[in-house]
This record gives sequence, C-alpha cells and structure tokens, in this order.
Amino acid sequence: MARTRSARPRRYLMCPPAHFAVGYSINPWMDPDKPVDAPLALAQWEQLREVYRSLGHAVEVLVPQPGLVDMVFTADGSLVVDGRVFGARFAHAQREPEAEAHLRWYAGNGFAHLHVPVHINEGEGDFTVTASWVLAGRGFRTNPLAHGEAQEFLGRPVVGLELVDPRFYHLGLALAVLDDAADEVAYYPGAFSPGSREVLRRLFPDALVATGEDAAAFGLNAVSDGLHVVLPQAAAGLCDALRERGFTPVGVDLSELHKGGGGVKCCSLELRD
Repeated sequence: MARTRSARPRRYLMCPPAHFAVGYSINPWMDPDKPVDAPLALAQWEQLREVYRSLGHAVEVLVPQPGLVDMVFTADGSLVVDGRVFGARFAHAQREPEAEAHLRWYAGNGFAHLHVPVHINEGEGDFTVTASWVLAGRGFRTNPLAHGEAQEFLGRPVVGLELVDPRFYHLGLALAVLDDAADEVAYYPGAFSPGSREVLRRLFPDALVATGEDAAAFGLNAVSDGLHVVLPQAAAGLCDALRERGFTPVGVDLSELHKGGGGVKCCSLELRD
C-alpha cells in the first residue's frame, strides 16, 4: 500500500544555459561532434524552472558567465546545508571559475558561513542530503578527503560511496533522494562498488532500486519535494515505480542538456537555508 505523501516548499539556485555548448569532453556523455541546439536547451531549462514555480517552489537565478559553458549545472557548484555553504573545487580546469562565481553569489545574498574547500569536490554533484546522513560519492571526481572536510564544516555524518561506472561519474546520476525527511532514496546498484552496494542496502533497506535503462535515461538525476518527483519523462519504468510508492512523477524533457552529461538535479542546486 502506497504511503501518504506531502510536498514541502523548496528553494533552488538555477543558471540559464545562455552559453551552453559541448566543445570538449570531460565525461562519457559529452561529444563535441554532436551539435547543441542552444534555443532548445534554453527552452527546456525554462520549462524546468516553470515546473518548480508551478509546484510552489522558489527559484533564484545565478547569472551565466561567458565562456563557462557548463555553468547551467549549478548543483555541481556547492553544497548548502543549514545555511552553511560548502564550496566546490572542480576536477577539470574548464570548470574551475564556476566555483568563484558561486561563492560570490552566496556572499551577495546573505549567506554568512562560506567554506572554500581544500580538496576537490563537485558540490551536490557528489553530495546529497537525507535526514540522517550526507551521502558522498567518490571514484571519478570528488577526492575522498573532501568527505571528511565536509563533515567537519557541516557537522553532519558523511557516508562515502564508491562509484565504478564512468557513465555515472557523479553520485547525483546514480542516486536520488526521494524523501529527505524519511531517509528514502532510489539508486542504481550497478553504479556502485560491491562494498558500497552493501552499505546502501544496510542504510536504505526499502530503497527503490532503479534499472540500468532508467539510470541511463538520467532518471536518477531527479529532484523531489517529498511528493512530486521531477525527472526525465523518458525514465518510464522509474515513473511507474514512483507512482506505486505514492509519489507523483513530473516528467520533463532535458534531452539537449543531457548532451553535457547533466539532467534535472544537475540544473537545480537546493538552498537548504
């Protein structure tokens, strides 16, 4: 029997894809030989923003900077928990300036507790928050030492998870928090090492286990408010499984932004302030 669900208002930081392009490749999804339709990418991003607003959520906008083609993926730029901002330090030089742009926005918008990280981490790309833990990915981008650094700054227990499939180079592509008040998640086991799969089974025995097909459709790069789960409409199997659990899937099309290796969650940084 499906649980009764309730939505909780959220606040997101988003950045329009004004300069989005795929001129280099730093993940398996990026192919510079495949052209990007810039107007379509913007239209899809605007649809996502309007979905959030229609659900009663607030959207703040980070001004895009020329030359920073991946800036649309705001989730990678920081982690915000209890109003404390753990900044990013990107693994690739092409994205390094994004970290400073994020910190400038926070400094100008009333966030007093800012941390400039020592170790490489890519914000909510590799960190996600439940009621009990901060889950933290490693293996492709984030340095494992950043896990301890985040724990010390945030004062929350951090659980490290090893990613092994390069298609799911960020934790946010392999695992989604469905209800952060109830420690409820969905994940794709094949993205994780055997030991990390066992950790997930122990922490989340009732987790929704996604198929490889839905994971490859960016289905786990999703955003939930406790009731509505915004995800790619192409992840049909995951949508059905969510309905069975009492969630309301809200399908969107971000296919043009998928060319950069990101989806719904990558475009949506949650301001937990």
